[in-house]
Amino acid sequence: MKELLAETAARATRYAEEIRERRVTPSAEEIARLEALGKTLPASPSDPTDVLALLDDIGSPATVATTGGRYFGFVIGGTLPAALAANWLAGAWDQNAGFSVMSPVAAKLEEIVLEWIVDVLGLPRESGGGFGTGTTMANFSGMAAARTALLARAGWNVEEDGLFGAPPIRVVVGEEVHVSLVKALGLLGLGRSRVIRVPTDGQGRMIASALPVLDDRTLVCIQAGNVNTGVFDPAKEICARAREAGAWVHVDGAFGLWAAASPRYRHLLDGVSDADSWAIDCHKWLNVPYDSGVAVVRRREHLRKAMAMTAAYLQAGAKREPCDYTPEASRRARGIELWAALRSLGREGLQALIEKDCRLARVFAERLRQAGFEVLNEVVLNQVLVSFGSDEETRRIVAGVQNEGTCWCGGTQWHGRAAMRISVSSWVTNEEDVERSLAAILRIAKPARHSTA
Repeated sequence: MKELLAETAARATRYAEEIRERRVTPSAEEIARLEALGKTLPASPSDPTDVLALLDDIGSPATVATTGGRYFGFVIGGTLPAALAANWLAGAWDQNAGFSVMSPVAAKLEEIVLEWIVDVLGLPRESGGGFGTGTTMANFSGMAAARTALLARAGWNVEEDGLFGAPPIRVVVGEEVHVSLVKALGLLGLGRSRVIRVPTDGQGRMIASALPVLDDRTLVCIQAGNVNTGVFDPAKEICARAREAGAWVHVDGAFGLWAAASPRYRHLLDGVSDADSWAIDCHKWLNVPYDSGVAVVRRREHLRKAMAMTAAYLQAGAKREPCDYTPEASRRARGIELWAALRSLGREGLQALIEKDCRLARVFAERLRQAGFEVLNEVVLNQVLVSFGSDEETRRIVAGVQNEGTCWCGGTQWHGRAAMRISVSSWVTNEEDVERSLAAILRIAKPARHSTA
């Protein structure tokens, strides 16, 4: 075991050292070589060192360099050094984070991390929370708590009696609602299409004056950080309307909630703390390893009622039991690397990470404007949308950038127009990465620039 782990560390270190200089996406040849990992399952055991070597030699070249500094797609962060090291140690510990008796350290770290996150994001101190795979399940958990609370007001116990014959819940979302939230609504039995969609402005913010009449069986879902433009729904006005009516407000804050860590960007979240539940991604802007998300609910008893399970053999203790606040029972101890990331960054480091990425996003926007291309969004955070002219030309450039390999930017559709989406989310990304990426984008876009001149 000692020699195997040493070899693993050496190979992983080499991968990390070389990541900045390799192309961001693997070549067709490297992808084709993945076939060597398959074929017939061997009849006899294989030496673990040989298994590791095969996985590294074939698998590492076929990875996408999301942990480097030039990946700008899908709001994917890198992995902080302390978080990666903690992830390795957590793998050696192999803790089941379901119950405190299974892992006292995992249970305690979740309590500490939840307290830190609630504090740094300015959420109500009395909130409860659960740790899951990402924002899809965090949205699921927060809205499950909402379903529990809203139906309980109508005298209905949804955990015991299900949704058959239950009083209806109205769900209000913005036109720019994220697909993960819609998926969670489907999983909850609230329906993907049985929603009231509120118009949004030209940047994707929900228009608060267009909200329907709310009541105490209404769930309003708002965004803190639009996945395309980075903008925030007007939480203060929406939450005030909801509170008057007794409605529940859930915030999909996958990456945008982390803006609260910066005094410069905290104003974007005005009123967000007045909501009832929040979904947060940690493998995005906090830069911990996949997968990691947190659901936070103002009144923890609503989340616990929606998620808790009981059985004689489970030996639940008197303290907070982790599995009472999340859909999973047995699960990995995500709190370990979350604790390491937050402890290593501290308040100042987290603030610096957020502000650096936002500054570099503005550099992208300014340089692309100067080159004669159209930036379609107000760059309020870390997201940049760019049109290179016609939809056909924009798609050509997005494909060209993705295939060329210097960096990777996503394509999207924004208000009927094709666009390149640049998401700056990694702790690794620096000025040199941005300059190299801009040089590649502008080189590929050169024909378009001449045609629009």
